[in-house]
Amino acid sequence: MKLATYLLDGAVSCGVVTGRGILDIPASWKNADPPKSIKEILERGPACLDQVRQLAPSAAKTVPLDRVKLLGPIPRPGKILALAGNYSEHIKEASLHRGFQLGLSDSPRRTTTPRPFMMPSTCVVGPGETVAWPVYSEQIDYELELAVVIGRNAKCVTAQDAPDYIAGYTIANDVSARSVTFKKGRQQRPWDEFYDWLNGKWADGFCPTGPWLVTQDEVADVQNLKMVLKVNGEVRQNANTGQMIYSVADIVSFLSHLMTLEPGDVICTGTPSGVGMATGNFLKAGDRIECSIEGLGELANTLGDRPNQFYQPLA
Repeated sequence: MKLATYLLDGAVSCGVVTGRGILDIPASWKNADPPKSIKEILERGPACLDQVRQLAPSAAKTVPLDRVKLLGPIPRPGKILALAGNYSEHIKEASLHRGFQLGLSDSPRRTTTPRPFMMPSTCVVGPGETVAWPVYSEQIDYELELAVVIGRNAKCVTAQDAPDYIAGYTIANDVSARSVTFKKGRQQRPWDEFYDWLNGKWADGFCPTGPWLVTQDEVADVQNLKMVLKVNGEVRQNANTGQMIYSVADIVSFLSHLMTLEPGDVICTGTPSGVGMATGNFLKAGDRIECSIEGLGELANTLGDRPNQFYQPLA
């Protein structure tokens, strides 16, 4: 089942994507008090999701896809979590960019640990949106990622049980600012490089997601999905989710031991090699970034205009 959040005639709603269009869930609900968002469906639990599956499509309640504006499936997640360095080849290209060669063992999953970080919910935008170029960076990059959407509260769960807590999957583009304009002339301090990198993940619109949430039962093997990112039609990233160092189940389990994962939380599972940072081929204003993952659809966005003036800290 594919669940979408969309805008129609100025109102936000949620629906099931069918061959005839989107079946509006609130309009099709048989009982009183229909859920009004995908997040609410997940918060109500598996029984509510089963009720959604049983809704019967009808012409009166189905809207053609070309009439709606798709939004991020979870427009304002409670938490957006992401992994830095979950594909070996990406770790290598990033290390070489910084001027050193990083040695990885034959089994980094056993010799390292995941590196999670958080992003604000204002990073989320939907398909077709123009991603605003932030005023504090001159180098903007792309990162194709498989995103996991949590379906129910998860606390200290095992990797074996982790799939039971996953509602489904969507596509994410972890847009990244690779430079910060306030670095020039600043006194060096420990950790500045890390925080500059982290700040580069937080701009409004820097986590496009979509086009919809594909429920877990429709994904036969989440660790064997083809991933492709194109910029203006040119393939930049071409990989498979099977190349992850830490599997989806590993990630959900690990994070659940750090914090309680809640329905609607989004986890970006890391990007493969091929990012612009590795070659210096960063995005340019007007570039169209197309992200696709096998079985999940396509997420396309455009980078907005470069600012006329960049931010500098107050003297």
